Amino acid sequence: MLRFHIITLFKEACEVYLSASILGRARENKKIHVGYTSPRDFVDNKWGKVDERPYGGGPGMVMTALPISKAIKKSLSRRKGKKIALVWFLPAGQEFTNVEADKLSKFDDVVLVCGRYEGIDERALKIMKTFGTVKKYAVGQATYTGGEIPAMAIVDAVTRRLPGVLGKDESVEERRTASSEVYTRPDTLLWEKKKYSVPAVLKKGNHADILDWKQKKLSKS
Repeated sequence: MLRFHIITLFKEACEVYLSASILGRARENKKIHVGYTSPRDFVDNKWGKVDERPYGGGPGMVMTALPISKAIKKSLSRRKGKKIALVWFLPAGQEFTNVEADKLSKFDDVVLVCGRYEGIDERALKIMKTFGTVKKYAVGQATYTGGEIPAMAIVDAVTRRLPGVLGKDESVEERRTASSEVYTRPDTLLWEKKKYSVPAVLKKGNHADILDWKQKKLSKS
């Protein structure tokens, strides 16, 4: 069973999505485990404050290193001897792809560190390297409010590649020829007096022609 450890201040931002549909079933069937640890549980001030002003000036606040590091250590407290990947989200990081998802699926534990505000004190990254293999990823080209959306994307992408999660291995789209266009019944739709039909090639049952059609659509997408 692959174990995901999400280091976040906002568990509720992730849990609804990660409990639904295929991911929810994967958890129920013990294909994956998803756990959460909050850095706020490891602060030593009465306000529960996890951020400070950045050295050198600049806007916003920066998450402090020790609460993050302690949260990671706590989440892995019973996982000694396991193959561990620690994911640090960075706009300039390596692009997260299906190839990278396959690589992460080979680990026993994947720790996803969700930053907030203007980021995380860089010293947390240096401490992370003492726990396992550090991966610096950019998930998409947009900037997000926090690391929770990228973390959910990674859990989703990795989980669906695990044996038995989708039922059949060929259900993983990029492992088969899937066009950028898909259709289903009825054959013809009538919308505001105009007909929209399914491409004829898909209804004839000639698999060679269908494959050729899909490949052409892929090349144009």
